[in-house]
Amino acid sequence: MKEKGIKVIKEKCVGCGACIKACPFGAVTLESKIAVIDLDKCTLCGACKEACPFGAIVIYKPQGVKTDVSGYKNVWVFIEREEQKIASVSFELLGKARVLAGDLKSKVVAVFLGSDIKKDTQELIYKGADEVILVEKKELGHFIAENYANTIVRLIQKYKPEIVLAGATTTGRSLVSRIAVKIRTGLTADCTGLDIDKEKKLLIQTRPAFGGNIMAQIITPNYRPQMATVRHKVMKELPPDKNREGKVIEEVLDGKIIDDRIEFVKFIKEESYKVNLADADIIVSGGRGLGEPKNFSLIRELAAALNAAVGASRAAVDAGWIPYSHQVGQTGRTVAPKIYIACGISGQIQHLVGMQSSKIIVAINKDPDAPIFKIANYGIVGDLFKVIPLLVEKIKSK
Repeated sequence: MKEKGIKVIKEKCVGCGACIKACPFGAVTLESKIAVIDLDKCTLCGACKEACPFGAIVIYKPQGVKTDVSGYKNVWVFIEREEQKIASVSFELLGKARVLAGDLKSKVVAVFLGSDIKKDTQELIYKGADEVILVEKKELGHFIAENYANTIVRLIQKYKPEIVLAGATTTGRSLVSRIAVKIRTGLTADCTGLDIDKEKKLLIQTRPAFGGNIMAQIITPNYRPQMATVRHKVMKELPPDKNREGKVIEEVLDGKIIDDRIEFVKFIKEESYKVNLADADIIVSGGRGLGEPKNFSLIRELAAALNAAVGASRAAVDAGWIPYSHQVGQTGRTVAPKIYIACGISGQIQHLVGMQSSKIIVAINKDPDAPIFKIANYGIVGDLFKVIPLLVEKIKSK
């Protein structure tokens, strides 16, 4: 079988209901004492098949069905919102999408879902979108991954985009993985670079691999769309151009896209939101060189003198010296401040991936051969316990 599917063998089904209890997605019901499976809800997980004592359920999955890629065009960007505002990572992706679309001679399309959001579409055009596909629906007012995924899958099936990009945020990660599974295409997560192979017209997706020890380049030659998530602050946002004109396409989708099993109750901010690393102009970060947790007081003192945010390396976080919300790096936050001061951080690739886009990097380390000095604009080889108090004293004297 080339297409995925699931089948109930009526001659074997006795209507015992074992499959209903086993299904975690509520996809099975009984009609005339025969099991019926809703394919819109079914993920082919196999729980019902395993639970059926009569062998009445058969599952068949696709074996590498290739996509006819010739009919796919344009670069899509999923527009994420934070606290009723467009998230800055979406503007960053629109900027990169303009470069990619230029190489492909195609359009940049912003995919914008929500409630009462039409007023914000012009801003997306100013920031790089040629078209905005707008889906306004009360049920889309709050992000629910299942509802957004169902909606975007329908849009992809209709318009056939060549590339789909989203932020590597909590929202983006939970959304695009669902979309990729539903439409059976590839997905590269946490990309740090996106380029076009101009000869083959393929998206080259670059990301750290093997713990950040290598940079892998990934392509998706046989499936569409090509999908990737990109971290905040990796790409550069374009300045708004209020002379740009674009088209808004309002979509009213028929059929079932809202999963009525899920209800939005309340949004509670994570504690990490109190540490505004992503938008800080100056960040002072501490690492293993601090020796013990109490010495982060030095980092906080220097940060306070500079009106800066406090960051940390993974080693410091893993040691329990400071909460994860401060972590900068491949498995933490990606930042691009005007000034990044690394104190007692050796500069392993996992950390560099998260801060190498900083405009000015200052490194303080007693090891002159520390990798951090290779990317630093300014380096101080010395004991941070002596250097930082001197810096604080000098700054406060100004």
